[in-house]
Amino acid sequence: MSADTGQVATALKTVLEKASAAAQRSGKNTKPRVVAVSKTKPIEAIREAYEAGQRHFGENYVQEITDKAHELPQEIMWHFIGHLQSNKAKALLDKVPNLGLVETVDTEKLANKLNNAVEQLGREPLPVFVQVNTSGEDTKYGLEPDKCTELAQYIRDSCKHLKFAGLMTIGQPDYSSKPENFECLEKCREEICSKLGMEPSDVELSMGMSQDYEKAIEMGSTNVRVGSTIFGARDYAKWTERPRDKEQEPESD
Repeated sequence: MSADTGQVATALKTVLEKASAAAQRSGKNTKPRVVAVSKTKPIEAIREAYEAGQRHFGENYVQEITDKAHELPQEIMWHFIGHLQSNKAKALLDKVPNLGLVETVDTEKLANKLNNAVEQLGREPLPVFVQVNTSGEDTKYGLEPDKCTELAQYIRDSCKHLKFAGLMTIGQPDYSSKPENFECLEKCREEICSKLGMEPSDVELSMGMSQDYEKAIEMGSTNVRVGSTIFGARDYAKWTERPRDKEQEPESD
């Protein structure tokens, strides 16, 4: 057993309590979903969180999520939260049968690849979020805010094996000085609901990470991605998988 045994469960409990309190402060009748981002973390740490009741876990890279999904319980609902190359879409879906959501769709090409893979594998429709680059930073993936409605409509109308379920953004690290990133995502949802005739409750907002998830929930986030606050700081020394481009992209949790 690791010397850290028990720390993950304790940290998870604290995060869930703070998320619940933030939801109450928001005055909204929603219970935010906490996604435990486990990239680079060992199976033992994930299992500890699972045994403490956590079911939603997030990973950034295809090889890592497929390796872990094979070893962990099928009851886990995996979220893919990293940049997904379209040529890896089928492998992701094929090797992770309990993949519950892809949060980072930002092109029609990727939407088509996912849609086709779901059809070929005979899976139930896959929920997806459209990723929006609300900060305008070159180091981040995602659509420009004024393009998100078009892609959401394309997914809804042209990808019958996908389900447009919400919007995702990373935002800038310092929430206190840049709350407009979250405000921008909320405005994107308002536009989508207005133009596509959807209810706000049908369009989730995935925003907020370890450093700002409480504020994000207060501003209406329904899905927060919390990694280091639950699992501790990452050690990349033995981890070799890297994205092919935008290697300086900020953490997605």
